[in-house]
Amino acid sequence: MIVLDEQLLGRGVEEPIAAWYPGKVVFVKELRTGTVIKDEAIPSLLAQETEPTFVTINESDFWQVFPPGERYCIVCFALSSGQVKLIPVLLQRLFRHRQFDTKAKRAGRVVRITASGVAHFYEKQNSAVRPIDGF
Repeated sequence: MIVLDEQLLGRGVEEPIAAWYPGKVVFVKELRTGTVIKDEAIPSLLAQETEPTFVTINESDFWQVFPPGERYCIVCFALSSGQVKLIPVLLQRLFRHRQFDTKAKRAGRVVRITASGVAHFYEKQNSAVRPIDGF
């Protein structure tokens, strides 16, 4: 399951992702309908799902802020509003990378990807930020 941050609503990224991703693509508000979901609540919501990947452009509130969770992955995109359309392609590229090509490999990691394709991550077992080689 890919869970999109509410900031991506109306940006047209869900359909291109759903075109190549075989699982469900939902917005975070669908995990707890009828309520406002604060950033602090997102990790606990993700932990209730089966190895979801949370996708956000709100990198300042997630990258090196929340510790990685064992049951989910967070992917932070460092993009301007005009670059949001790059998310489906860059996310697919991440999911095809040998270090991130399964839910189990992604779980426990927080990833940051820039528009130029520079990607780094840290994980539950090792909080040091490391580049994703060959991304």
